[in-house]
Amino acid sequence: MSYLNVNQIQTAGNLPSFTTGANTINFGTQSIGASSASTMKNRIINGAMVINQRGFNSTLASTGATYTLDRWIGYNRLASSAYSVSQNAGSVTPPPGYINYLGVTSVAATTINAGDIYYISQFIEGLNTADLAWGTANAKTVTISFWVYSSLTGSFGGSLQNSGSSRSYPFSYTINSANTWQQISVTIPGDTTGTWLTTNGVGVQLTFSLGTGSSFVGTGGAWTGANNIFMPSGSVQLLNTNGATWYITGVQLEVGTVATQFEYRQYGAELALCQRYYFRRNSSSSQDIIANMQAYSTTAVFGKLFDFPVQMRTTPTSSYSNIGHLSGWNSSGGSAQAFTTNTGITADTNGIYAISGLVTGSSFFTSGACAAVQFNTTSGWIDASAEL
Repeated sequence: MSYLNVNQIQTAGNLPSFTTGANTINFGTQSIGASSASTMKNRIINGAMVINQRGFNSTLASTGATYTLDRWIGYNRLASSAYSVSQNAGSVTPPPGYINYLGVTSVAATTINAGDIYYISQFIEGLNTADLAWGTANAKTVTISFWVYSSLTGSFGGSLQNSGSSRSYPFSYTINSANTWQQISVTIPGDTTGTWLTTNGVGVQLTFSLGTGSSFVGTGGAWTGANNIFMPSGSVQLLNTNGATWYITGVQLEVGTVATQFEYRQYGAELALCQRYYFRRNSSSSQDIIANMQAYSTTAVFGKLFDFPVQMRTTPTSSYSNIGHLSGWNSSGGSAQAFTTNTGITADTNGIYAISGLVTGSSFFTSGACAAVQFNTTSGWIDASAEL
């Protein structure tokens, strides 16, 4: 038996040319390879801002880090209530091909002091950046691309950093026209020095500055060993202006020197990637049964509340809307009774898989009997967070 090779097939069937190159396969005008791959090309999760499990739409009222849309942090170092974050702020239409964006609005004319830091950021897990080989002679170049819209114009700033904030690359991008979507790309050479985690800790931090004090600015366009450099000197300070807006979507960080088409993932796949770091079990009704548990005593029930939809990054911490949003049903009959005390809603012993709880009420249960636990309001929720 004889076989036709690809060139014979092309000649016989008048098919498009087939060639190979460095890390690519070319079929006619189409190319498959590192720069156009559709699996794990984009190291940013939720870059199109479609996932918002927390339903976040609020002013950042506390200092420190606040998770907003999934995987995206809003940060205030010293002052609070300087800006709000929401999904699709105002009535601005997203850029072509997108249905969502992360919107920042300045809620005060904030003076940026030397020690102030305000930013939007994503921590990328080291397991997802290990192949960049940063910190070695084989460090790979990356390109960041995104769509941005702002009421202000000028040279804005951001940075890439390692987990210890001891290596920083401040970068600039220019917004030429106010209130117009503009696509940006920035190419950054890989860092050949420094310590870059390849574990489930922070591999790379991508930051977009909203306002940065003089203690945390530096020279743009080069790697530096100065700690915590969040933008180049002279960048626009968005929060100086009351009511200023800054919107972003289509954020991508990929290997190579060219920004390629944004990598869309199926909604379910993007949601699952987010749920590795955070999961919220919302109430779907005022009689939403969560679990069947066992009465630990006449006043308490214990057991597994629910499994996580995906294995979490690490054992999460848990929180809940209000203990009074949970009720228990006794198998011996009677009506649902709201719990009054949380003795321990927490991750299970092997906590990357499930969350369990010991919750108590007044003397109502039959010790050893089966008991159902439910939300008694549509406002109820239980969270598990394994964020970086």
